[in-house]
Amino acid sequence: MSAPARRPYAPVRDAFVIDAVRTPVGKKNGALAAVHPADLGAAALKGLLDRSPIDPGAVDDVIVGCVDNIGPQAGNIGRTAWLAAGFPEEVPGVTVDRQCGSSQQAINFGAQAIMSGTAEVVVAGGVQNMSAIPISAAMLAGAEYGFESPFVGSQGWDHRYGTGEVSQFNGAQMIADKWGISRLEMEQWALRSHDRARDAIKNGRFDNEIVPVGDFAIDQCPRETSLEKMAGLKVLAEGGSLTAAVASQISDGASATLLASEWAVGEYGLKPRARIHHVSARGADPIMMLTGPIPATKWALEKTGLSIDDIDVAEINEAFAPVVLAWIKETGIDPDKVNVNGGAIALGHPLGATGAKLFATLLNELERVNGRYGLLTICEGGGTANVTIIERV
Repeated sequence: MSAPARRPYAPVRDAFVIDAVRTPVGKKNGALAAVHPADLGAAALKGLLDRSPIDPGAVDDVIVGCVDNIGPQAGNIGRTAWLAAGFPEEVPGVTVDRQCGSSQQAINFGAQAIMSGTAEVVVAGGVQNMSAIPISAAMLAGAEYGFESPFVGSQGWDHRYGTGEVSQFNGAQMIADKWGISRLEMEQWALRSHDRARDAIKNGRFDNEIVPVGDFAIDQCPRETSLEKMAGLKVLAEGGSLTAAVASQISDGASATLLASEWAVGEYGLKPRARIHHVSARGADPIMMLTGPIPATKWALEKTGLSIDDIDVAEINEAFAPVVLAWIKETGIDPDKVNVNGGAIALGHPLGATGAKLFATLLNELERVNGRYGLLTICEGGGTANVTIIERV
């Protein structure tokens, strides 16, 4: 059966990027572990609006990404973080869960609201305290009610996908096997990520995007490592090739982005740094799970008429090294344009915050290299992926 016809991408109005910030990332049980998620999110929100002349009351909506929304991350953390920051009660807030791409989706939803004319100013970001609420806590929370996972027991799911393991670890190993990516290749990429991250910190490349949380102002996760050290680690599963060295680090952090319409730019005296050129999302195999960035990037380039060579800087989340390496192989992008300041293997992956965190890094790096187009993509649980393309103005 042929694919359905699609209307060409045609946004009604421009959505401008005014600013993007993030907190430094704390390692597991590190500098941010004891910070309540609402206060962690508030730190990013306050840091963002402290750098802007806009009145917080002019914000039409606050969209915040977060995963594992239980305990202190439950109850609409997007709204709670805004209020914890001391901002006006009349401004609403909402929480988005598209797994690892949650805050990228928050940005895309905000951009779409502005493009459609239903909003003029949107704050989009994310927050995650993985030290306080462990990864997959929400997926396991149903056990006491008789649900061992979100999937087991669904007749439709079992009929279509069976009852086998559904996990990022399994998906990453499947990718390594399918694309013939060796353990050494993955470890070489991981080492490159750490080297680049430490170099970026040393040279102040993150300074313009980081807002401190108290006295904590420098990313905590990069390690001093080597291929020899990584080679000595045990694999995550018997017969596999993945180790902890080629996976993203459990961490804590928050991020925030300010988006505005052309009218709002003029009305509030804002200075855009970029405009949203394209937003979209696509799906792929939910068992292999992490291949979504491949069809999503192809889709975005087709919709915009851009080629991969038009992209000056790219950020793809390093959930696992094979995710990035397979994407590079399939898209043909120059690896020297990809995660040039390191990625989640070195800098951490605070799930719900990562999308807007990488967005801030993308924006600053695009300015640093005097590029035109920057592309962000993130693999997500369930086999989906977002793509956001920005253009400097």
